[in-house]
Amino acid sequence: MNDFEFFGNIKRAEEFVDRIKNKNFLFSLVISYTETCEIPGITFAGANTDLIKYTPPADAEYLYYGNCKSIKTIPMTPDGKPTPALLTKTSLESSSIPHVVINAGSKIPPQLPFIQTGLPSGENISITPAMSDSQVSQAIDYGRIVGRTLASISDCLIIGESIPGGTTTALAVLRALGYQAKVSSSIPTNPVILKNQIAGMALERLDSENPYHIIAQVGDPMIPFVTGMLSTASEINPVMLAGGTQMAAVLALASKIGFNEKNTAIGTTCYISNDKSANFKYLISEIADIPAISVNPQLEKSKISGLRAFSEGFAKEGVGAGGSIIASLVKSKNNSSKFLELAEDEYDRITTSR
Repeated sequence: MNDFEFFGNIKRAEEFVDRIKNKNFLFSLVISYTETCEIPGITFAGANTDLIKYTPPADAEYLYYGNCKSIKTIPMTPDGKPTPALLTKTSLESSSIPHVVINAGSKIPPQLPFIQTGLPSGENISITPAMSDSQVSQAIDYGRIVGRTLASISDCLIIGESIPGGTTTALAVLRALGYQAKVSSSIPTNPVILKNQIAGMALERLDSENPYHIIAQVGDPMIPFVTGMLSTASEINPVMLAGGTQMAAVLALASKIGFNEKNTAIGTTCYISNDKSANFKYLISEIADIPAISVNPQLEKSKISGLRAFSEGFAKEGVGAGGSIIASLVKSKNNSSKFLELAEDEYDRITTSR
């Protein structure tokens, strides 16, 4: 508990952690895509625009295999900053938490068993609607089916995502739904001006306050799909939305279509909750009366510069890292010092095998 910070509904956050102790967790990774990520300067995900589309399947493959099939190496910058999937993989393996991958609009399918939704990827919201209204309806309906199923076979469902450029579409969605959002970035120097410009261009197209229409115009496929998952899963068992800005957008849409607040929490890293270029804590308290938990994995103490980079503003979160670390510490009863040691071991393994 010393590694956690509670905000939002603090009392319920403490109760949520107590409720999920000694429970069977299931981690679900929803991979998706928005062509918004191809705008130069928006994201660090992928070495270039040709490779960005491989980031979601590569993250999924790495969680399963410890290496990637779609690309030759694990997603990592040339100077050694790894995908946040490294934190997620360390969490899941150290506490024996099973996981499942769901393709909800990824341009490239992963080379492993996964749940296929058939949803298309999202368009570039700066120039065209992300999806059609009917595709948003389909995404929510399919999410409801998957969420009901996964919640029925676990005591606590954790939902993470991998969608490059997702903070920008999330910004547009949050603004469209009436929230004065400032969002985080995978880049240490948050491209706030560029994100606001893109969101502004998308918002100019809005001619309805219908939430389905809003998502179709300015969102991405992950947001309605995960919202659908949350709406049904939270009626059955506890659900933790594992992530930052994108999961705030999910929560905002869920507040419009309905979900069980008493069974819902959001879990992230302290690198998101303490990000001064964003207003994550404010957003959560404004959107819903739910518990929020952030974890400090002590990466600033790492001997490895690539891991310290997370505490210095690189990535900060992603692939459900924060929520999976929280679940891992709760289940394994490890502390952040032990987690850091395991994460460094995993980093050494993947860099040695490159």
